[in-house]
Amino acid sequence: MLKIAFDKKFVQPLPKGHRFPMEKYDLLPKQLLHEGTVDEMAFFSPNPIDKSIVLKVHDQKYIEDYYGLKISPKDQRKTGFEHNTDLILREQVIMEGTRRCAEFALKHGVSMNISGGTHHAFSNRGEGFCMLNDNAIAAQWLLDNMKATKILVIDLDVHQGNGTAEIFQDEPRVFTFSMHGENNYPLKKEKSDLDIGLLDGTEDSSYIYKLEESLNNILTNFMPDFIFYQSGVDIIETDKLGRLNVSIQGCKRRDEIVFQTAKSLHVPIVVSMGGGYSEEIKYIIEAHANTFRTAQSIFF
Repeated sequence: MLKIAFDKKFVQPLPKGHRFPMEKYDLLPKQLLHEGTVDEMAFFSPNPIDKSIVLKVHDQKYIEDYYGLKISPKDQRKTGFEHNTDLILREQVIMEGTRRCAEFALKHGVSMNISGGTHHAFSNRGEGFCMLNDNAIAAQWLLDNMKATKILVIDLDVHQGNGTAEIFQDEPRVFTFSMHGENNYPLKKEKSDLDIGLLDGTEDSSYIYKLEESLNNILTNFMPDFIFYQSGVDIIETDKLGRLNVSIQGCKRRDEIVFQTAKSLHVPIVVSMGGGYSEEIKYIIEAHANTFRTAQSIFF
């Protein structure tokens, strides 16, 4: 059975003035249930993550300041959020959601988080709607508990996974792969193990070619026993921040390639949603729903 992390804390109202499209976290589960892709049994509600697990990835001073609401207003603005206790609790729940997904993926082959994909969180700071890095935390937990030895992070959000790259820059057991808009946020890129920068206006054929070529090259030299997939849908042509020209069908094909790769290798995979900023919410929901539909059809 496909297991999906979802909690009402994902859709709690955020501080006045936030710019993050929260409604997708409420609408996506409803769409998946309505169309019969999954049933209620697929969803599980995570608890807040244990701080000791977070501290394996993030600096202690940063975590103490973050949990204690001591982050400066200037640094809060870099995250896109005004920090409060509800936001901090929400972030802890999302982190545990991805960690628990890792446990379910070991059993069932795949598991997914309705939220997550917080790849702009560095070891010592947050930015870009990300305060803690869920994929990094879950990957480190797998390594520390000897549940995986070689982890591939496939980050296909339109924005580079800069925080993830920084966290694992000296960790040979984790291969970070980011395919993103070269001219998009962040202006200053970190160095992943493999970065593919896409030109503005990149269309389906070029996108799919580069993805398949990159995965083939990675797997020639690095054979993972676990995969994390950041499946942001801000690559689609309707996205107001993405600057690429990938169709919804092209985005779905992207998902098929990633899932078929994991399935053929018999490697567990965890999926976090990442970004999506189309003006009309229907395009965001359809693109994200395709990721869940594709996982269900390939693995079950």
